[in-house]
Amino acid sequence: MARDERTILHCDMDAFYASVEQRDNPDLSGVPVLVGGDRKRGVVCACSYEARPFGVRSGMAMARALQLCPQARVLPVRMERYRQVSERIFEIFHQYSDLVEPLSVDEAFIDVTASRRLLGDGPEIAASIRQTVRDELDLPVSVGVAPNKFLAKLCSGEAKPDGIHVLETGDVEGYLAPLPLGRIWGLGPRGVEKLRRHGCRTVADALRLTPDRLRALFGVQGDRLYNLLRGQDDRPVDPGRERKSVGAEETFMTDLVDLQDLERQLWRLADQVSRRARRLGLGGTVVTVKLKGADRTVRTRSHSFSEVVDQAEPMVAWAQSQLADLVGGQPVRLLGVYLAGLAPVSQLGLFARDERRRKLDRVRDSIRDRYGERGLTRASLIGLSGSVQRQADGVEDGD
Repeated sequence: MARDERTILHCDMDAFYASVEQRDNPDLSGVPVLVGGDRKRGVVCACSYEARPFGVRSGMAMARALQLCPQARVLPVRMERYRQVSERIFEIFHQYSDLVEPLSVDEAFIDVTASRRLLGDGPEIAASIRQTVRDELDLPVSVGVAPNKFLAKLCSGEAKPDGIHVLETGDVEGYLAPLPLGRIWGLGPRGVEKLRRHGCRTVADALRLTPDRLRALFGVQGDRLYNLLRGQDDRPVDPGRERKSVGAEETFMTDLVDLQDLERQLWRLADQVSRRARRLGLGGTVVTVKLKGADRTVRTRSHSFSEVVDQAEPMVAWAQSQLADLVGGQPVRLLGVYLAGLAPVSQLGLFARDERRRKLDRVRDSIRDRYGERGLTRASLIGLSGSVQRQADGVEDGD
């Protein structure tokens, strides 16, 4: 790439949850692995590459995945473990540039434009990152190298699994033209269908549409789409990308009806959320409870605090007061707790004044960081873990 161009990397860990499980347990090497929910009611959050030739994909119902690949090993989501590994991965990314924009626990954009003077060109830096991650963590990562974020993300998809794909500026037009429209970042199924109704199936087809036509179809996003179809994306890599919320949810192996059982689950989830917020140095002002009934109907309820909180107690105190009405006597399939309106802990107010409680939180957090969730738990939650299937952070994106 020319010296006056940006060089952006998109680094994406390959089947991250499953790869961590295979790394931690050598007996799983070369074995189809599914990470996710209960065999009958759960969802595949991640699947190893050994499972994919059978047609298994992330987001698939676990029961369907096991029909396709009955020999697969099914493992629960260990989110705390994946976060620990993720922290080390991002430490490696920061060795190559200060401009690192996280997209999730397992992928990030890295602007290495200024790093080329010391570390070599984009492909050399990408190769070095991959080798360092492999040497230190024994995990595969695919890297796309391109002049902007949009193209770099496309390239990392081309690089999977465990490779590098480089796109030079002069090759952009030829690379994009034959791609199906579903590959355009941010263009969902409805957008693709709109374009199909106008005779467009590939990027080359859509290039015929004028800016006015795209604005008529997509509103203000039409201009952005016009640029992306031409490989143009001037968004900077933003290391300060703002996190909007933290949350956790559980899908239960059997539907819950008893309010006491649900209150115990509230405590478990609120503990997870508050711990994650503290780890990020954040608190929040808005708590939301999400509930999915046995009929798959989703109900939510939110509350705004007058001050920033980062502890489970105020979240649970409000949620308990709403629970009976929210449940309405119906069996509950899923329960979630989310904290939004995030702000730095320096803005903590009323609920932070109990310094003894805050010291206790820090001690509990450090014990759990070292020994996992079972290292220290509330007495009321002992014996609870077998009754639920964790789906705390959802399905891995893409890969």
